[in-house]
Amino acid sequence: MPAWKSADRGRLTSRPNWPSSSETRPASSSERPAVKGRQPYIQHRGGPPGFLKMIDDRTIAIADFTGNRQYITQGNLVDNPKAFLFLIDYKNRQRVKIWGEARVVEDDPALIKKLKSDGYKARAEQAIVFTVSAWDSNCPQHIPQRFEAAEVTTMLAQHDKRIKALEAELDRLRKVRSDGA
Repeated sequence: MPAWKSADRGRLTSRPNWPSSSETRPASSSERPAVKGRQPYIQHRGGPPGFLKMIDDRTIAIADFTGNRQYITQGNLVDNPKAFLFLIDYKNRQRVKIWGEARVVEDDPALIKKLKSDGYKARAEQAIVFTVSAWDSNCPQHIPQRFEAAEVTTMLAQHDKRIKALEAELDRLRKVRSDGA
């Protein structure tokens, strides 16, 4: 973590402009525990928009869904709780880096229920709770703009509707012109 981004950026007085806010869809989020004597490890974590929940001004958490049953993140966090979240919102070309310590919380049904997103079908088996020590947002210069397939479908449907309206108007004008000729 850069020395100039310390506790002053660790407090979350309000949600930073996180890619995981309810208005955007995170393309990826990651944990990167630095385990002594081994290479850093990165593991994708994701979910529906808003899956990253702010618990208080220094704590964020996610529901950890049933996956490949390797429990690599859980094992790494036992060795070293230092972790890093890297969040990208391709649609709005934003990224946020968050440094801190993470822990796995099992056997807390109330917390897991609080972290689950309504309508999301995956089964949460535990929570990952992250204590923020610093965060920073980056410029969008090298982030390619991308959209979710559902968003593209909606945009194309609107475009098609506009084309049909313009074609109908053109047909109407042609008819008026031919009637007046």
